[in-house]
Amino acid sequence: MRSDTVTKPSIEMRQVMFEAPVGDDVYGEDPTINQLEEVAAELLGKEAGIFVPSGTMANQMAILAHTERGDEVFIHRDSHVYYYEGGAAAMWSGTTWNLLQGTEGTPSGEILERAIRPTNIHHPRPRLLSLENTHNRAGGAAIDLARMMPSIDVARHHDLLTHLDGARLFNAAVALGISVRDLAAPFDSVSVCLSKGLGAPVGSVLVGSRPFIDRARTFRKWLGGGMRQAGILAAAGLYALTHNVEGLLLDHQRATKLAVALQDMGCQVSVPVTPTNMVMVDLPIEAETMIDALRRYEIFVGAMGTKRLRLVTHLDVDDAGIDHTIGAFSEIYETIHA
Repeated sequence: MRSDTVTKPSIEMRQVMFEAPVGDDVYGEDPTINQLEEVAAELLGKEAGIFVPSGTMANQMAILAHTERGDEVFIHRDSHVYYYEGGAAAMWSGTTWNLLQGTEGTPSGEILERAIRPTNIHHPRPRLLSLENTHNRAGGAAIDLARMMPSIDVARHHDLLTHLDGARLFNAAVALGISVRDLAAPFDSVSVCLSKGLGAPVGSVLVGSRPFIDRARTFRKWLGGGMRQAGILAAAGLYALTHNVEGLLLDHQRATKLAVALQDMGCQVSVPVTPTNMVMVDLPIEAETMIDALRRYEIFVGAMGTKRLRLVTHLDVDDAGIDHTIGAFSEIYETIHA
């Protein structure tokens, strides 16, 4: 339960990978990749898409394609693009970042408005607003349009471009009961991971306008993301988009069952306004101590701070796994409070 990135491809997914027609994608000749890019763009309501190895590459390509060196990017300080991508923007795009506050990783319109400085030779050019949905460090919070639109409206007023790190956007759509197309609609570009809750072994898709994707394709080449006969990977992504979206609801239900059980036994659980497949637990002991204790039950979780755990449900965690985890927490907490 360390992450939904640990899922294994199913037998059915492996079969479509085995059967996938392939070609050289750098020449645009891999039919399965071309199909995946078209399907993803259609689902998200954009003109075109590009298949890449990872969500980090997709996000960094988006920043490169939207900005010039020295431009200012507005982003929440807990966003994955800032917090977990190794300072990649400093290396590749050379942009300046303005770190914003905001509830559940989402800055308000007022916060963004105050952060945008007037045109002046002393200031960088304000260029891009980047948001995240679901928001990882906010406990997998699904962010609805009502909360995103105020900052997007301010961005539009100031001629900023907008990017959505939608690594788990399908989780957000399922939790909110809205289409991914509607959640993606206000943004100039959107990245979506196939290798998290959707269960594919590798890959993300970046979507946007056709000129934007043409520009992003150049940056994919710069970053070494041309994968040749990668249709075997794209086939897994197509299978995931076709077969694994509805199952995200089960992941959410299991996460809720786990969160409620942990709360009932006295654990401090942080619950977002709209939760998805993550459970954040604040501990009375060091996180590493709890991780070691859970490992003895063959339960693997991750730390999100010195005394905070993150547990993530996904298609390889069934009801028995949830029950086992609840039982392990109960036994460990009895020992802690003995």
